[in-house]
Amino acid sequence: MSFNDFGAATAWGEPEQQPGDVVKDAIRKEKVLKEIAAAQGDLQALVARVHSVQSDVDRLTSENSTLQMYIDNLTMQMAKRK
Repeated sequence: MSFNDFGAATAWGEPEQQPGDVVKDAIRKEKVLKEIAAAQGDLQALVARVHSVQSDVDRLTSENSTLQMYIDNLTMQMAKRK
């Protein structure tokens, strides 16, 4: 058993490439690379948005905690007056 032709296209059942196929493959690969780059840009924008929303959530959580402490203190003061 020989592994010399292991990487050959015919080993995987693909037809042999014709000279014109090289140009088509290069164009297809370029198109795929552009799509990948665009998707990466979209992902970077989404990650930035997630970080922004997370900071808003953290800020609001802190504000809610402060308000809850204020409400608890007012409730205790009202209970002491009765």
